Amino acid sequence: MHGLINRSIQCFVRDTYGVERWLSIAKAVGIGPEGFEAMLVYEDALGNALLREVVLQLDKPEEMVLEDVGTYLVSHQNTEAIRRLLRFGGETFADFLHSLDDLPDRAKLAVADLELPELELTDEDETNFTLHVRGVHPGFAFVLVGVLRTMADDYGALVLLDQKCLGDGNMAITIGVLDSSFAEGRCFSLARRPQQEVT
Repeated sequence: MHGLINRSIQCFVRDTYGVERWLSIAKAVGIGPEGFEAMLVYEDALGNALLREVVLQLDKPEEMVLEDVGTYLVSHQNTEAIRRLLRFGGETFADFLHSLDDLPDRAKLAVADLELPELELTDEDETNFTLHVRGVHPGFAFVLVGVLRTMADDYGALVLLDQKCLGDGNMAITIGVLDSSFAEGRCFSLARRPQQEVT
């Protein structure tokens, strides 16, 4: 499993539940407090053990933890770059959905050996979509649900999401856009905001 995935779970735990919780999980899994290096590749067994321990210590279902990781990845101030990358997908939430087919290839441009599941969006009409998730990490679909919920809020869209297991690790996420302009979306500019001076 790519270290970037393990590192994302590590940062989610640390930033959401605190350093002490992360240290407890790291000790239980048998890794040092510094955790995972994002650019290394680790045995799948270690990544699976990490997720099991996070689920155990947070006392939440695995699907909920993974969805929370997805929410974290596009909403926390420490992961603003991911949100910006996704917002380049288009001006509306529907534009963003249509950009998801290319997400695995775009990710490979940044991290060549990062393997993401194949994504395929189908349109039933202008407001109903199905996102098929096919690949080696069955839990990724739940992470994606968290990403989709948060990005809908980011665009100011009101959406209804549901997921269905299709077997062999494949899942379908149905997306109903109830109102594309339900609320004012978060501000987004193509230009990066200048950093504040430290005084």
